[in-house]
Amino acid sequence: MKGEDGTAGTIETRFENLESRILYQDRLVDDLNEVVTEQQGQIDSLKLEVERLRQVLVSIQEGGVDRTEEPPPPHY
Repeated sequence: MKGEDGTAGTIETRFENLESRILYQDRLVDDLNEVVTEQQGQIDSLKLEVERLRQVLVSIQEGGVDRTEEPPPPHY
């Protein structure tokens, strides 16, 4: 429905453009959230691995290498 000055069509077009942009931004936010969630999982895993390696390093520096994870060689 157009007004006398023809602004109704322009307002409708602008509104449709805004709706499209909002839908695009919503999709983008969802995609970014998925990436951030995945990366947080990777960060958590890496933190655990770094802590495990830190404990191994401390054990080696103290001279008491923990050999419970490895069986002795066959010639023993």
